[in-house]
Amino acid sequence: MLQKVAVYFCNVTISTPIRCTLFLPQMTDFESEVDGRADSPTALEVMTLPGTAPVTGESFCLCGRQEELGPVQRSDSGVVSECLCGEEDQDFSWVWDEHCKSSGAFLSCDNRKVSFHSDYSCGTAAIRGTKELTEGQHYWEVKMTSPVYGTDMMVGVGTSEVNLEKFRYNFGSLLGHDEDSWGLSYTGLLQHKGDKVKFSSRFGQGSIIGVHLDMWHGTLTFYKNRQRIGVAATRLPNKKFYPMVCSTAAKSSMKIIRACHTRTSLQYLCCTRLRQMLPICPDVLNTLQLPPGLRLLLQIQLGWEHPEEMSLPSIPVPSPVSDYDSCCSEPEDYQCKRCRWT
Repeated sequence: MLQKVAVYFCNVTISTPIRCTLFLPQMTDFESEVDGRADSPTALEVMTLPGTAPVTGESFCLCGRQEELGPVQRSDSGVVSECLCGEEDQDFSWVWDEHCKSSGAFLSCDNRKVSFHSDYSCGTAAIRGTKELTEGQHYWEVKMTSPVYGTDMMVGVGTSEVNLEKFRYNFGSLLGHDEDSWGLSYTGLLQHKGDKVKFSSRFGQGSIIGVHLDMWHGTLTFYKNRQRIGVAATRLPNKKFYPMVCSTAAKSSMKIIRACHTRTSLQYLCCTRLRQMLPICPDVLNTLQLPPGLRLLLQIQLGWEHPEEMSLPSIPVPSPVSDYDSCCSEPEDYQCKRCRWT
């Protein structure tokens, strides 16, 4: 709610007092969307719009807790720990770039985790990856490590022409507002050139959003919780892209949990063909009964094309070697969508 405070100023040469009305917002832990206006020298209005409720029920695992404004949980031993479900990778081909980010973005966890608007939000913050994605196959996963809410939180790609500070004092969907970027919103909308289309279901805290940039065929594909959503763009221009994310939400955060690259080889093309021939198989590599060494190699290099079969336990199972909870992923109905922009 807004508190209205009337402040009176009186000049000795003016008999009628000049009234200045000041609106003071009550800040909450959720996003404060502030639009400062000064329509006249004697009036200042600051308006605060209410933050939307965080998205729940879309987590990759079972241990996500949307009701708290933070990605941590307390174990039986009393140790506060962050959910590490799905974070098996140890090597990353790129991380977030500390030199190419908005002023409202802050890095941690070896520059793999980005936090936005540490106190309150007055606009849109964004960041891009350190690596220029050119030839070959690029795949990365971004985990939502905080409540997901507000005007927009997006995952996507863009060229070096994208101005990460363009919406610094505005609340908007930065990725995809121009012809140099594509962005998937947490609302399920896909944006490019300012046009938005319904592309997927919503995602929230604990969701893992995967992105596959195929520079050989010029396609962009999105995944949610390691299940394929669909092709977002085809015939991409011959440009150099960067991974990007943006957020308008206060105290929001995202984390890179996978970032890999492979050449467009005969091996890759064969594996892609196998996936097309067996679209409903949850685990193509095990179905084909490949040698263990080859299966492991393909799983590491092409995990997004051939995800391991996933099970869903009734409750989280504690890990015997870690204080962190271990969870299995939640399967989602296989979808195949295609959205073309030329």
